[in-house]
Amino acid sequence: MAKVTTIIDIGSNSMRMVVLKKSSRFAFNLINETKSRVKISEGSYENNGYLQDIPMQRAYDSLKSFLSISTSLQSRKIICVATSALRDAPNSKEFLKRISQELKLNIRIIDGVKEAYYGGVAALNLLHAKDCMTIDIGGGSTEFCFIKNGKIEKSMSLNIGTIRLKELYFDKDDIEGAKDYILHNLNDILDYTNDIPRIIVGIGGTIRALSKLVMKRTNYPLDVIHGFEYNVKKNNAIFSDILNSKNHDDLKEIGIKKDRYDTIKEGTFIFETIINAFDIKKVIASGAGVREGIYLTDLLRTSNHKFPSNFNPSVKSLLDRFEMDNKQSVYAGSNAAKIFQVLKPLHKIDDKYEILLVIASKLHSIGVVLNFYNNTDNTFDFILNGLNYDFLHTSRVLIAHIIKFSKKSLPKQKDIEIFEELLPPIEIVQWLSFMITLNLTLNQDFSRLKYTYELSDKELIITSDDIPYIVNSNVDKIETPKNCTIKLVKS
Repeated sequence: MAKVTTIIDIGSNSMRMVVLKKSSRFAFNLINETKSRVKISEGSYENNGYLQDIPMQRAYDSLKSFLSISTSLQSRKIICVATSALRDAPNSKEFLKRISQELKLNIRIIDGVKEAYYGGVAALNLLHAKDCMTIDIGGGSTEFCFIKNGKIEKSMSLNIGTIRLKELYFDKDDIEGAKDYILHNLNDILDYTNDIPRIIVGIGGTIRALSKLVMKRTNYPLDVIHGFEYNVKKNNAIFSDILNSKNHDDLKEIGIKKDRYDTIKEGTFIFETIINAFDIKKVIASGAGVREGIYLTDLLRTSNHKFPSNFNPSVKSLLDRFEMDNKQSVYAGSNAAKIFQVLKPLHKIDDKYEILLVIASKLHSIGVVLNFYNNTDNTFDFILNGLNYDFLHTSRVLIAHIIKFSKKSLPKQKDIEIFEELLPPIEIVQWLSFMITLNLTLNQDFSRLKYTYELSDKELIITSDDIPYIVNSNVDKIETPKNCTIKLVKS
């Protein structure tokens, strides 16, 4: 696979592009994301599906700019797909031919099932989704993918879309007709299964816009959409506000961005109807979708479109780009796991935190690459935004705090109050802070000594053939949790 790859997705409403750069076999990072609201299907549903000249020209002009960006970023591979708008249009071949001849770009029209599958691949790999239903509301259709026990079981596409409903129902003020139309189409899902997951992974602009609004109204502490979770019933008033709005001024007052004015009511109506029909309890917003799914099916084509177990693309990508010394990172991770296990009778923390401690120990030094001074604070800020994929918000916030309080006194409640709702109890944060501090201190001279650990009552006995002076003197300065002491022994 090319080192730099461009994925372009031509939807009914928006055209989007991502440019991704590989850093190792399965690791990658985003280097460009561009969006253009070309609304290529505008006017088509009221004209027997035919694409209109002005929207097609907007799409042409945007593609030209997209290709310029791709070339400048030295992309060696371009995959361009088109979804509902072009697959529905009787005159789509005319547009495809012009793009091929004038821009030398081949566009592949994908069917709705494939589009839904790509969204499922993205959720499965980049959100670690195990049991959920993905929903991607587009301009012409809505895609559904069912994931159970970490496997994609079924992909479906229904002709429910914001532009389609706007032109066929909303512009004619036929709201009841729109609802009946949606519910009739949803019968296809009920024909497939009655065991519908109560958790939705929301893909696409409509659900992201709604999720951002929930974040704003609830004063959510982390400004990251990917992986954001919310309870549907606690936030359904937001849907009502949008649906009851009378004009653009009302939408602005609610907090909707200008580029969403023309389809947000239709999108919200579709989403609320689906939520009520299937009694959905929780929504997880995804910043990744079809484009990332296309990339991953190419990247992971030899592994059944799924990352190897225990592999995280964000962690690996950060290490590829910012790791100072691979051997030091591996050592830090291994030593962290040993310290966590030997102290378990004292801290009694769930094993899920061991993984986060290991990751924090491996990533703690990336802040030094950014700037040596205040490097733990640098890493803290970077981790909050840099662990893009496959992490719950609670996990990325905790990893950032573990690193922030490494080599420092134990954090107090006031130190975590900004992110308190996303963090475990302060006692757990303190134990993890202590363990990473001990881990880093024991390898302060980078000699990667072999230590053995033994817990005797409430005393941690650490033994090694050689204990450097710098290590010995600094271990004494570590603030330990209550009822825990440390003893260094030279064997």
